[in-house]
Amino acid sequence: MPKVKLYSTRFCPYCAMAKRLLLQKGVAFDEIDVGAQPALREEMTVKAKGRRTVPQIWIGEMHVGGCSELYELERKGELDALLAA
Repeated sequence: MPKVKLYSTRFCPYCAMAKRLLLQKGVAFDEIDVGAQPALREEMTVKAKGRRTVPQIWIGEMHVGGCSELYELERKGELDALLAA
């Protein structure tokens, strides 16, 4: 299973939704809180090619995007294959 990384903030409802889906699937993930750490948010923004919103999610080396994109992968039946790769 590839490593999953999720950049988030403490009170973000979309972050909570994304984490809930990953936990329901039994996926362990590294969470990086960028709320009070401008350097980490800048790191995330550079890696996400300018996207500053949270969550920003990576599965392995693939940038999935945010919560909506994660749920879209699930809706299409593609998320499990990415997590199993």
